[in-house]
Amino acid sequence: METPNYIKALLVHNGRKPAGRKVWSIDLETIWLPFFTATNVMQETHIAPDALGAPLRLAYNTDGSIKFSKTGRPITKVVRELADQIRMVRENFTASLANYASGVITENPEGYKAEAQKARQAGEPIVVKDRNALEQALAQAVEEAVKEAEAKAEAEAKPKAEPKRKAKELVTA
Repeated sequence: METPNYIKALLVHNGRKPAGRKVWSIDLETIWLPFFTATNVMQETHIAPDALGAPLRLAYNTDGSIKFSKTGRPITKVVRELADQIRMVRENFTASLANYASGVITENPEGYKAEAQKARQAGEPIVVKDRNALEQALAQAVEEAVKEAEAKAEAEAKPKAEPKRKAKELVTA
């Protein structure tokens, strides 16, 4: 089985770093909108022009008021028609990756098994190191929590000093 060009292209760094609103961790303005505009041109999709022209919409509460975040910013969402198309691309993308892996496993099971075993063996020391570091960090956190709890209990158990009362003078008449 020869690796398809679209799979090879996924594995090559292209140097672009999009910096805008992300949908499925992919930039909406520089990737998704040009892609879906192109698919409309080629009549592969029929996304409404207003969805491509205004892909971000204000989110509304059930009472019709605009939703705001806890920081006071208005909440925006991707228009449903576009979000549905992106979801379909994502599902098809993951299916094609799984299909490719399945094809390699079917055509070259020994090679795949050897590669997977090599990866497990190479990763084992890292997993062991991380597991040990995590166990030590958890033990230290428990120890510190116990010390804090003991100190708090000890502080609460100590009788509080009563304020000194002024001696009363006896006045004789």
